[in-house]
Amino acid sequence: MQKHATARDAEGPAGWSRLAVAQAEFDPDVTYLNTASLGLPPRRSLDALRRALTEWRKGAATPPAYDAPLESSRTAYAGLVGVDTDRVAVGSQVSAFAGLVAASLPEGSEVLTAAGEFTSLVFPFHAQARRGIQLREVPLERLAEAVTPRTALVAVSAVQSADGRLAGLDALTAVCEGTGTRILLDTTQATGWLPVDADRFAYTTCSGYKWLLAPRGTCFFTVRSEFTDELVPHAAGWYAGEERWDSLYGGPLRLAEDARRFDLSPAWHSWVAQAPALHLLAGVGTAVLHEHALSLANRFRAAVGLPPGDSAIVSAAVEPDTLGELERAAVVGSVRAGRLRLAFHLNNTATDADRAAEVVAGHLLEAAT
Repeated sequence: MQKHATARDAEGPAGWSRLAVAQAEFDPDVTYLNTASLGLPPRRSLDALRRALTEWRKGAATPPAYDAPLESSRTAYAGLVGVDTDRVAVGSQVSAFAGLVAASLPEGSEVLTAAGEFTSLVFPFHAQARRGIQLREVPLERLAEAVTPRTALVAVSAVQSADGRLAGLDALTAVCEGTGTRILLDTTQATGWLPVDADRFAYTTCSGYKWLLAPRGTCFFTVRSEFTDELVPHAAGWYAGEERWDSLYGGPLRLAEDARRFDLSPAWHSWVAQAPALHLLAGVGTAVLHEHALSLANRFRAAVGLPPGDSAIVSAAVEPDTLGELERAAVVGSVRAGRLRLAFHLNNTATDADRAAEVVAGHLLEAAT
């Protein structure tokens, strides 16, 4: 309770008032606790998307007009993760940016990752095995101690997709500073509820269709300025041009000077809906989003007899029919790595946590992680 009071005092009543206003933009027919799989769109995103689709249907849409919501998204995302806008590139999926980093590594490089890491982050490095790239896996809790001077890169998620465990980023960054090891941090399960300082890491990437509440098809990539020139933009297309609408045909190469050189041609309508969602999240504020998500997750944990945690994702081993009982009770969660996974976000309320706890209580097989 003390942590809850402190967070409220630090943010002040305005942030919590904005939270209440923002929650009014969601009206699911179920108790939705599956943001870790797919975020719910706020009303403002649906309204923007409907307008864009109507313009498209009527023949009134023009491709350059889609630049505005994309650039608005880029700016809003930069603010959420604490970097300048010119450090942010955009695309559609994490694996494209992980592949960009993987292809830049010198032959024979060692990459360290967490055992059981999401494949979109690690497959691109496995695909570089023919160049001698070696991917070494260790338990998440041992990641920092496993870094050696030979480790060129650590590729890890800030929050594990399967069970919501948080990486020990303070210890990891401290060790990597001493060894000269770079970090590629996937914040797909973090940005939107967990405070993220992207400036601490060589590279970060984040898909928008979960905690950033977008349709599938938006992704962000940040790169520290001193590393920009070391990455070869091997997937560069017209959208990576310095003047993109003058980069449609022929040479010479004329890419953007900043991180936009890594932009991938956008899925336009996804960005139309992404921009309003990001501004909604930014308007509430990361401190409030963080405390809100944690308080609900821990409310659920307490109600079912679990210890408090530090994640908005709750993972627990439950009896086999528990997910069926949740479905019959119109509570939407998911199963990952053989465990029930529930995720608490902006759209959720204390009633949601209590409803889920009513169903799950008495069905746990062991303590959650």
